[in-house]
Amino acid sequence: MAESRASILQLDLGGSTVIPADAQLIAIDMQRVFRDPDSVWCCTGFDAALRNIERLATAVSTPPIFTRFVRDPAEVGTWREYYDRWPTTRLPPDNPAWELEIGSLTASDTLDAPTFSKWGNELARLPITTPLILTGVATDCCVLGTALGAIDAGRKVIVVTDACAGGTDDAHIKALELLGLLDPLITLVTTDELLAQ
Repeated sequence: MAESRASILQLDLGGSTVIPADAQLIAIDMQRVFRDPDSVWCCTGFDAALRNIERLATAVSTPPIFTRFVRDPAEVGTWREYYDRWPTTRLPPDNPAWELEIGSLTASDTLDAPTFSKWGNELARLPITTPLILTGVATDCCVLGTALGAIDAGRKVIVVTDACAGGTDDAHIKALELLGLLDPLITLVTTDELLAQ
């Protein structure tokens, strides 16, 4: 695991960036179901990502937007097959597993969706010039999906590599490598690089 974490830091991030004054921090799906070590969806590095999200939240001018992945009980289409694969996550929307786990932060704005991508009407209402700073879990699923939706809509996306966590370290690294191919639509940066500016 230490080797995997080290290789994350060795990714070529293409330099650092400055936190734009109007940037919006988005913390994707920082929920109990992704933190609990007994959960089939536990994300390696959740707590480390949370510490960096807390640091970033003090450096942006607007409160973070938090998202939550919450199962749709209707399980429309192939979602039924998906939950057949993960039956222990077939939980009602009010189950505590879906609650946010955000440490010292306060969620004043929360966006719920039963989909991996959190890009939709709510985030699209942000000004077109507002850069989106994406953090959270899982890098290889909901962070990736949200980033792709946002850049398709012409938005500037900054993914903070060590403020995200994947289902595994390997999945996290591979997702970052994929996102890195989309420069300059997506900028990869570490927390320290962003805050140093």
